[in-house]
Amino acid sequence: MGLNIINIKTGVILTLTMALVLALAWSSRPLADDDADADIQDAILSQIEAFANEDEVQAWEYASEGIKRRFGTSEGFLAMVREAYPAVHSATAIEFAQRVPHDGFEIQVVRLQGPEGKRWDAYYRMEMTDGAWKIAGVRLQPADLGI
Repeated sequence: MGLNIINIKTGVILTLTMALVLALAWSSRPLADDDADADIQDAILSQIEAFANEDEVQAWEYASEGIKRRFGTSEGFLAMVREAYPAVHSATAIEFAQRVPHDGFEIQVVRLQGPEGKRWDAYYRMEMTDGAWKIAGVRLQPADLGI
């Protein structure tokens, strides 16, 4: 009888321990995803803020190495964004939508309102470089406003 009680207690303790380990493992994944969401959104917002302040050096900090190689200087980069992406350069409203993980990069969908009131869906390609999220490109398309 005494052995059965010990076996039952041991079984209960093992079951509770396993449940706790599984719960911790399950809950750590969303926390990592939440951290990635916050870090990606912070990088995008910080670059948009730098554009709004005409701070080419700060905006350049959030560009990926590929973007830096393509444009060469922060001045050239800012001039291109100002000319080709006014909705990004001078956004008047920003809303983060879904983030889509891919192998080696993430796509963050951002809904923007440009300086003339037109709405856009911006697809930000985000790459992790040396522990920080960098913007590797943006594709804009007019937002689907529905009915």
